[in-house]
Amino acid sequence: MGRTVPSFRPALEHEIESWKDFKRALRPEEQKIFDKLMNFARIHADAGSLSARPLLSEVLFISFAVEQEKKIEMLEEKVKELEKMIKRKG
Repeated sequence: MGRTVPSFRPALEHEIESWKDFKRALRPEEQKIFDKLMNFARIHADAGSLSARPLLSEVLFISFAVEQEKKIEMLEEKVKELEKMIKRKG
């Protein structure tokens, strides 16, 4: 009999749990950011389960990058809109 691969979501939760000492060492405001990042990984768990990556931390980090890039693009768009508004008023 071959070994079974644990399902992705419980494995991801286990990986997140393994970072608890790191989280505990962070300042309270940084702990909130840490939790937000871990939630990004949960949001992308379906994609992670299909990635067949050997290291769960790789899925964590790429999930963080995807969500942060989305935020950067949204902020860039808002800056462009504000610049247009300023030009029209000036």
